[in-house]
Amino acid sequence: MQPSRFLTRSLTPFLRLHHISKSQLYIPFLSNPQLLHLCKSPFPSRPKPTPNPKMSYSSDSEPDPELLELLRQHLQGKTATPTAAETGVLESAEFVYNHAIDVALDMRGCKKAAETIWTQMQQREYSPATWSTHELHPKAAGGEETVKFIFAMDILNFSFWSEKDAEERFQVEYKGERWTGYWSLVAGLQRALEEGIPITDPAFWINESQFTPDVLRNVFRSATDEEMPLLQERFDCLREAGQVLHEKYDGSVIDLIDAANGSAAALVNLLASDFSCFADIHPHPGRRQPIRILKRAQILVADLWACFEGQSYGSFNDIDKITMFADYRVPQMLWQLNCLLYGPTLEAAVREKRMIEHGSEWEMQLRACSIWCVELIRREIIRAHPEAKGKVNAVLIDFFLYDAVKELEAEGGERIPHHRTRSIWY
Repeated sequence: MQPSRFLTRSLTPFLRLHHISKSQLYIPFLSNPQLLHLCKSPFPSRPKPTPNPKMSYSSDSEPDPELLELLRQHLQGKTATPTAAETGVLESAEFVYNHAIDVALDMRGCKKAAETIWTQMQQREYSPATWSTHELHPKAAGGEETVKFIFAMDILNFSFWSEKDAEERFQVEYKGERWTGYWSLVAGLQRALEEGIPITDPAFWINESQFTPDVLRNVFRSATDEEMPLLQERFDCLREAGQVLHEKYDGSVIDLIDAANGSAAALVNLLASDFSCFADIHPHPGRRQPIRILKRAQILVADLWACFEGQSYGSFNDIDKITMFADYRVPQMLWQLNCLLYGPTLEAAVREKRMIEHGSEWEMQLRACSIWCVELIRREIIRAHPEAKGKVNAVLIDFFLYDAVKELEAEGGERIPHHRTRSIWY
């Protein structure tokens, strides 16, 4: 038994909201007489299900009664209140923190850091608008083109570190300056657009004759002998993202954003479920559910929010569900602020700049404990300064810490290097 095209179309927003593939759940659901009977029949002896905060990111072999109830109401034309989306990142981070051996938090350090961060944010008038003051960032006035730029930027926003010194490392020359790290990415995209290369256009990414690894190599051509790290992986990420947009969202980043219905958490979940290059989700031996970090999916939402200052394409009703973005720079700054503590063996590995394998316990603890640390700092700021509620969140704290550690790097004030892990996730 196959559903009609009209019914499939009418259920699409609902299925997207709950991250359900029509081919994986909806069609088998309607093809199963027992499940269809459940959908059409009331539950007279069963109380109304309690909302399950894990529903949007976990799965189980047993039918979910809440999901069946929502589908039943939808098919009968009733208005159902959808369960608010949750990313699962904070829950994952807390789990890893509670079981961590090699990374710990200094609570006194976190409390002191919270006061320092809040004071400096006030002094600098730090806000979402600060994002656009960086000269290379696109501006809100660009509208849809800016959205496409941010999408491309955060697909490629990973792994810029180099073992070479400042003069020899990968650099992009743009407007008379040489840019390194994250800014080399932004400068390369801006330069390519000025040269007439549509590098932020998803339709370009799936054009096999026009978009090739050599084209991307030219986009990010270096002013030194060192090439941009993981260039082939970046090409693969763009190609895949273009194909997913073409197949599921009519090739439109705007349609992707619209599918989240103004929810930051829902957009993060859509990115993680539909785009493998955003699925920063990893198994943990002590937990049935995988650990969700979702750095680039979250920073994409945050960049949209900051660029558009919470309006237009950056309007999200639950932006505070976004956590910090677990990379290799913010953990370094949290250690510098005496918030993070490393065990002796891990600290020796970081100081000696030894490669830490992606997916290892060390890497998982570094990333997850950083997320939990920033969450505790956020809570302490609001506890100590009630007027900060609605003005500070994990996004702004992360942006502030990233800017702070880059300033520290420029001044030569780093007391410990960042950890070394090479992956597409950060």
